[in-house]
Amino acid sequence: MMSAAALRAQLDAFLDEYRSRLHDSLEGLTEDEAQRRLVPSRTTPLGLVKHVTYVEGVWFDQAITGRSYEEIGIASTPDRSFVLERDDTIASVRAAYRDICETSRRNTASLDLDAVVTGRGERFLWQIHLHMLRELAQHLGHADILREQLLAARLG
Repeated sequence: MMSAAALRAQLDAFLDEYRSRLHDSLEGLTEDEAQRRLVPSRTTPLGLVKHVTYVEGVWFDQAITGRSYEEIGIASTPDRSFVLERDDTIASVRAAYRDICETSRRNTASLDLDAVVTGRGERFLWQIHLHMLRELAQHLGHADILREQLLAARLG
């Protein structure tokens, strides 16, 4: 049977792997490609990374600390989190994502998986970990598909 510490280490490793892959999904794309809409929704490669920045803020900051969207510096709704502003670039969105992931790590470092957090209603930390793994895996799949489409378009 896996110890609680080993389970936590594995969950954290999966989170960091997905975070890294989402961050790197923009690698080698032009600003135009990163902002290109290939589907009817607001989903773009850059918008996906901006959205997962929002998701990190909601679940690993607000749910733990109780801070507001404004205090965290994220959009007020999931839909708005995909909206790209004029000053959003690959570099700026990636930097914001790296920063919020570091905040997530700090906010959870001293908590056990069975810790109860109350910032968005009462939940166990393990529930937030599982929710985030699902969110990141889903959006990583989206990013992979969009990236594949963009790179294929380069070939003509």
